[in-house]
Amino acid sequence: MNETPLQLGYTMPPEWEKHSAVWMAWPYLMESFEGHLEKVEKTYVNFISALHKYETIKLLVTGEDMELRVRMILGSAGIDMTQVVFYQVDYADVWLRDFGPVFVKKESELAWVKLKYDAYGNKFEALLKDDKVFHTLKNEVRYQMFDADFVMEGGAFDVNGKGSLLTTKQCLLENRNKNKTQEDSENILKEMLGVKNIIWLNQGLTNDHTDGHIDEVARFVSPTKILCAYEENEQDENYQILKENFEILENAVGQDGNKFEVVKLPMPHMLYEDGVKAPVSYANFYIGNKVVIMSTFADVNDPKAMKIIQDCFPDRDVVGIDCRDLIYGGGALHCITQQEPK
Repeated sequence: MNETPLQLGYTMPPEWEKHSAVWMAWPYLMESFEGHLEKVEKTYVNFISALHKYETIKLLVTGEDMELRVRMILGSAGIDMTQVVFYQVDYADVWLRDFGPVFVKKESELAWVKLKYDAYGNKFEALLKDDKVFHTLKNEVRYQMFDADFVMEGGAFDVNGKGSLLTTKQCLLENRNKNKTQEDSENILKEMLGVKNIIWLNQGLTNDHTDGHIDEVARFVSPTKILCAYEENEQDENYQILKENFEILENAVGQDGNKFEVVKLPMPHMLYEDGVKAPVSYANFYIGNKVVIMSTFADVNDPKAMKIIQDCFPDRDVVGIDCRDLIYGGGALHCITQQEPK
């Protein structure tokens, strides 16, 4: 980049600020969801049904045949199709949070940062082509693009809109950009996103192929408040990981030097069909204009987590959507979205 977003006065807005749209990609690869694709499509319908009245859905499809089919599915579900805009483009997977545009804002002017996407440390060769999707779509995105020489996914960080950013060492320091120091990475984050203060947690969830995405462990819900995933069972594999993260957040300070209010968010528990522990979390929620859409897992802690999230957003309705099929792809509701600010 020549002139950076920071140098030009751009910053990344927090997710709770007004959106004009949300970007998504329709699921189609059966192997991505281990035979759960039909149910994953229903998850998408449920999500779009809950959100489409309040912000435009900008939806990627692979071509005309898929668009016609998806139009029929969504229309049959009673969705207002004037609120859905389709983009035909070649893509592999659905994790728009990770390979999609990261929007920054200067007063009423938008721009976007194109991060480098390497399929989670080159784990999945078939997904590498998703790095090119938004180069192809840059004219449709419309706004000025900043092409960042930095490997990172959108799910790896969260901002409070006042200058602070949350991320994990596991993802950005251990498994991405290994040629860069922590100071290098911090400087790039500041230049790209207009932040001043980086808070580093240690690790993410057990069996998370993203290597510790923050949207599974801790989320800003206001400039001064953080929800932190917390495991009460000392025998659970995530217990020590999440305890350490919580303690880091309790002692962290924001861009103003003040500590945050840190609220524990209970953990759901789920095993895949083969008995492996699934990386499920209630922190993987999407903050829409009028609703917060949270991932649920038919777990005893679903109602408790919903109340905690609702208390954080008294001016929004909280809607729970079952993500037990979606998680077979390794992510949940926040992972399939990327908000476009208004």
